Amino acid sequence: MNVLTKRGDDGPKKGTNVSLSEALVSDARALGIDVSRACEEGLESEIRRERIRRWQQENEAAFDAWNKFVDRNGVPLAEYRKF
Repeated sequence: MNVLTKRGDDGPKKGTNVSLSEALVSDARALGIDVSRACEEGLESEIRRERIRRWQQENEAAFDAWNKFVDRNGVPLAEYRKF
């Protein structure tokens, strides 16, 4: 796993107050859903998305430069591709 997708649940847990809709919590409990784990998975997913978004933003100039290079010169080693 790389830094963009690394899970954050390897260490000790920290108690946190989170405000959730009563109906949502009630439905989750009725369905046997672990609310803490569901919140943790949702937060983990948001963190992953934000890290990816920031990485893409930080590297946007490199993506643009590469795309311009390919537009001008074609894909490197294209003559050796089998597909």
